[in-house]
Amino acid sequence: MSLQVGVLGYRFMGKAHANAMARLPMFFPDAPEIERSVLIGRDEDALNDAADQLGFERTATDWEDVVDEVDVFYNLGPNFVHAEPSIAALEAGTPVFCEKPLAPTLEAAEEMADAARHAGSDVPAGCAFNYRFVPAIQYAKGLLEAGELGEIHHVRGQYLQDWLIDPDAPWSWRNDEEMAGSGSLGDLGAHTIDLIRFLVGDDDLAGDIDRLSGHLQTFVDERPVPGAEGSALDSAGGDSTETKPVTVDDAYSAQLEFENGAMGVLEASRFANGHKNDHSIEIHGSKGSLKFSLERLNELEVLREDSRGYETILVTDESDPYVEHWWPPGHVIGWEHTFVHENYEFLSAVENGDEFNPSFEDGLAVQRVLSAIGDSDERGEWVTLE
Repeated sequence: MSLQVGVLGYRFMGKAHANAMARLPMFFPDAPEIERSVLIGRDEDALNDAADQLGFERTATDWEDVVDEVDVFYNLGPNFVHAEPSIAALEAGTPVFCEKPLAPTLEAAEEMADAARHAGSDVPAGCAFNYRFVPAIQYAKGLLEAGELGEIHHVRGQYLQDWLIDPDAPWSWRNDEEMAGSGSLGDLGAHTIDLIRFLVGDDDLAGDIDRLSGHLQTFVDERPVPGAEGSALDSAGGDSTETKPVTVDDAYSAQLEFENGAMGVLEASRFANGHKNDHSIEIHGSKGSLKFSLERLNELEVLREDSRGYETILVTDESDPYVEHWWPPGHVIGWEHTFVHENYEFLSAVENGDEFNPSFEDGLAVQRVLSAIGDSDERGEWVTLE
């Protein structure tokens, strides 16, 4: 029987995941059969248009009518609606796939993880850190687990964008602490923290993050309300007269100390002029190093022991993770394919009643780091993670 999938949210992430679901039977023939059953949102007109475009059978304007009727519930809404619907679905025994960060606050993330524990291991609860499923990242994970880099000394991660650098860019929920939880820290930093945990979090590599120091910065304190009368965004033109405060960070940086003695430096910004979606990771060890950039996601740069320089590996061979499902060697894949990979893994876990990672526990672990970075900035001192 097909899995009936209900999806909350139909904008950026809704489109990304719906596209992935449509591609699964074409490229992953062993994937579970699914039906895009119901699309959930508030605006009925926009919802109906989105359902037609994204291939959903019907729509609903209240998630409470859906979570106990479908076989799988995708929570792709804004951060502030992650907790309540996800918890309700898990309490109904419905597997949940929730976008990152898991929640706007540590308290809400703890409640979500607790609901997942009570639901049991046969009810998967996944957090959508799609960059784990880049073939080059999976390849890097294999090198690290095989000890190719030796003892880990340095970990660097940065995620740079520039879409908010214009001070007249409109205010949105992403600029509000109550709705988003944080700015670049949670929006971008969550991805970096999860990748660092995934790659070097094992005890025989860098281990857990032991303590950290964080700094947050907001460059524009208020932004115009889109469509407000008299605002710069109003079709009538004129000077901006109505604004809302920006209560989250535009950029963050953090220094990390890992359990096994490695050092880490992280940063993210939505004000990095000239960077569109530049997510990069560097890991340096006693025997070698590696570098990855999302803007060149089919490549991994590797420095091996006794080598004079980095080798650029094109991770597109059939033997590389996931690549056998796509094109001949050298025919690269893109950002959207990472969603196909994670949907394949999550929906397979649902069908088989298996555990899925990254789980809500992983999402909670990331949230603890996000919270500690914020605490460190407020206190002006290093913070130890419990």
